[in-house]
Order: sequence, then structure tokens, then C-alpha cells
Amino acid sequence: MAGRRILVILGHPSADSFCAALADTYADGARAAGAEVSVLRLGELDFDPILRHGYASRQALEPDLEAARAAILAAEHVVFVYPIWWGSVPALLKGFLDRCFLPGFAFAYRDARQNLPDKLLKGRSGRLIVTLDTPGWFNWLVYGAPGHRMMTQTVLKFCGIGPVRRTVCAPLRNSSPAGRARFLAKAAAAGRADGGVSAR
Repeated sequence: MAGRRILVILGHPSADSFCAALADTYADGARAAGAEVSVLRLGELDFDPILRHGYASRQALEPDLEAARAAILAAEHVVFVYPIWWGSVPALLKGFLDRCFLPGFAFAYRDARQNLPDKLLKGRSGRLIVTLDTPGWFNWLVYGAPGHRMMTQTVLKFCGIGPVRRTVCAPLRNSSPAGRARFLAKAAAAGRADGGVSAR
């Protein structure tokens, strides 16, 4: 019996980042649990991250974005791995969302009177693996965790992806080798847990 299909999307532009290590460690954990895992590294894709005309006219998708869409549709579980920069996601990841998660693919309005769209990516669950330089409690209590809320509520759940779980690795700044090893262990454990879940 085939394992659960998981897509890991690395939103950090660098393949040498700690986020890349987290993505690889999560993927290894999920594969060890029997999942079929693909890793999409946004820093290696060739696409314009700017939605040049907003939603006024269609901007042709580059082949890498077409392939990314196919990978999302094939997945049962979608995992985003990225750092919080300035309270939100890196520009590369935001550009990917702007260009990829468009009407007709991620959501759709049936008519001009409809204010809340149909969710076209239902049937998939999600996970966020996020690094921060600030302590996690500070991000929640002082800032309100805007990056977590944006990705969970206004992107993934808006398009029908849910439930969405989070694995937060913080604070990354000044963390010791032992601390980083604990973060990697958390990612591996999340991968094993997600990989062992039967497809819905």
C-alpha cells in the first residue's frame, strides 16, 4: 500500500540555511514512517515572484510554477518550512503564493455576489515549520504571531487546507549546537508523525 503523499515546500531562498536542514530532516522522518515525500525548494525555481498586473489580467505561469501546482494537487499533506522575517514570510515565499495560489486553482468565486470563495484545495492537511530569532512566547504575546496567522488562516485555511499544525523553532538566534539539534529532532518527530497518518 502506497504511503501518504507529502509535499515539503522550502520557503527560505538558501539551500544552505537552517530551514533547509529542517526541511530535509522532516522529509527523512516522514519517509522513515512510510510516506512518499517530495521537496520543492523555491530558491531553485525559475519564476517571476511579482504578480505584475494584480488580478486584472492573467500572467502566464512559468513551467516551474506549473510543476509546483501539479505537486500541490498530488499531495495529501503540504508542509511549508520558512523563517519569520519582519513578522511575515520571506519575499520569495510570498511571491510564490501570489503567483501560484490564484483564483481557479486555490479558490474560486462562482458569481459576482459571492464574498467568501469556494475552497479548491480541500482534502489536504498542512504543517508550518517556522524559525524565529525572537522567543516564541514573545512573538505570540507582543506581536500576535502575524506570520503564523497569515499562513494558517488567510492562506491555507482560506484555500481549504486543514487542519494546519505548527512546529516552531525559536529562538534560533544565539542557539547552541545542542539547541539546534533539538530543533532538528522536533522536525524529524513531526515528519514521523505526519508520515504515519493514513491518507484521509
